[in-house]
Amino acid sequence: MPQSQAEALAQPAHDSWAGRISRLCRQYLDLLLVGIALAGLVAGGWLWWIGMASFASRAWTVATIPVLLALIIEIVGSLRRGDVGLDIVAALSMSAALAFGESLAGNVVALMYAGGQLLENFAQGRARREMSALLGRVAFNAMRYRGETLEEVSIAAIRQGDRLLMRTGEVLPVDGHVASGVAVLDLSALTGESLPKSLSRGAEVLSGATLLGAPFDLIASRPASESTYAGIVKLVEQAQASKAPMARLADRYAIGFLALTLVIAGTAWLLSSDPIRALAVLVVATPCPLILAVPVAIISGISKAARGGALVKDGSVLEALARVRTAILDKTGTLTQGRPTITEIRTCNGFAATEVLALAASLDQASAHVVAISLIRAASDAGLTLLPPSDISETPGKGIEGQVGTRRIALGGGSYVRSRSRGGDPDALVADAPQEALTVAVAADGLLAGVILLRDQLRDDARSTLQSLRTAGIERIVLASGDLEQIARTVGEDLGVDQVLGDLTPEGKVAVVRREAESRAVMMVGDGVNDAPALAAADVGVAMGARGAAASSQAAGIVVLVDELQPLAKALVIARRTRGIALQSVYVGLGLSLVGMLVAALGYLAPVQGALFQEAIDIVVILNALRALR
Repeated sequence: MPQSQAEALAQPAHDSWAGRISRLCRQYLDLLLVGIALAGLVAGGWLWWIGMASFASRAWTVATIPVLLALIIEIVGSLRRGDVGLDIVAALSMSAALAFGESLAGNVVALMYAGGQLLENFAQGRARREMSALLGRVAFNAMRYRGETLEEVSIAAIRQGDRLLMRTGEVLPVDGHVASGVAVLDLSALTGESLPKSLSRGAEVLSGATLLGAPFDLIASRPASESTYAGIVKLVEQAQASKAPMARLADRYAIGFLALTLVIAGTAWLLSSDPIRALAVLVVATPCPLILAVPVAIISGISKAARGGALVKDGSVLEALARVRTAILDKTGTLTQGRPTITEIRTCNGFAATEVLALAASLDQASAHVVAISLIRAASDAGLTLLPPSDISETPGKGIEGQVGTRRIALGGGSYVRSRSRGGDPDALVADAPQEALTVAVAADGLLAGVILLRDQLRDDARSTLQSLRTAGIERIVLASGDLEQIARTVGEDLGVDQVLGDLTPEGKVAVVRREAESRAVMMVGDGVNDAPALAAADVGVAMGARGAAASSQAAGIVVLVDELQPLAKALVIARRTRGIALQSVYVGLGLSLVGMLVAALGYLAPVQGALFQEAIDIVVILNALRALR
């Protein structure tokens, strides 16, 4: 990949390929070790059948040694990192088998261990499939308008406000708005939706979607490096590289389990004076289902949540989500649409309402602000012609200025436009406006043209999602908003939340999170920069990532990839089911292993039989862990 393109996506593809190569090498090594162990077992069996028992024992020994050496190397590496894994039990059982002359048992353990590793890698690969599919959909080039002509450019060269031609079959390289035509998009990589979605002029489109319909023009709202899809790719790689705390907890329990195994094996040897009983105990304990089932289940759960539109950054977040009992929700952009609808346009100095809207919407084609989407959509619905903006200058949080046709347009807050216009005071025009109204002032060629009044609306799925959260186990829902207390209370009472808190600063939201966390695990849901500290403070932070601020997505543990709340409720159900499946596999696997160890200690299981019994347990728990995908 050219360096400029790699920079545009912060080099996610390089990391992905490195991970793929590493996993591929590990897979081939495991396959080679399985082949050696199987060949030795078959060759030794044939030699024993024809009466050459001594040569059979040598064949089984030779086939065991490579697996044992590979295992020892892995254990040494783990110990250097400070990890004490349960693979030590497997190494002890193979070493003891060779030392006690039970070469067949050693060969069987070697085959079962190598086969278990291969099966685990296969299961994890199966679970990663949905997330890995995202990594292969990065666009590298795009057709950009330069005057009346088109030029092919690297996505690293795309800037906010650029007009691009999207062709049929292409993957959208950046986020933006539909400038002309109708966009018929395949959103399955982002949302899991199987049916295409049609979006008209002014609608917001996200990078990573595939164009199925006719070509259309796209106005870029942000560079490729800040696009939704680039962020998704990075988050996917974090999720794939993570290690679940349950898996880390398993490693911490490894010392205890290893000690228990040695105590049972030593006691059996001491009481019976038969070292083979001790060997059988070691064999039954190899390898432990704890280190096989948990990673498979966790990755399966992350994969299924991603397929449903909620990207969980790592296994620790999925496990924490399963324990959440309180949900704290921001209002704007979370429970409300975050896309205010126009309620009134007040004009002055001879301007018409449609003219004010057309000028504002034309300039806002170059803005990523949520109000811009509302203005563009309203102008499109009214059938107004929008001109391409140029010479853009935007002051985040205050306003935007630029050229629309032959006119110089400024729009934004009252003070921003007042400093760039004459002919009236924007605040005076809206002195009697409702308290909850959002106002956008518009000036043309230095003359105040009017003020647009907007109001945020509840999401269509807000009520149903809150009910779904309660059904999934959320016991308390708190609305925490930076808006005025009266506005927040109106929304909260309409939705039936347990508590409403308004007039909150970012520090105030953090205080709410910490107070609620004293009694139960807390999930915080938000989308703005001001929500980022609270998202980081919560047990689980959830960012509305389709249109939310980059800071909130970085601070959050879960990013909802679509502009809906329902994927969050689904992710909660998935998390609890996944954790239940993982623990079920662990308890059943460990219970059966312990029973097998006691039976072997009493002399009722030979080493070879113990190895086969343990492998049956491993297969069962891995297959059970894969149920998290369904």
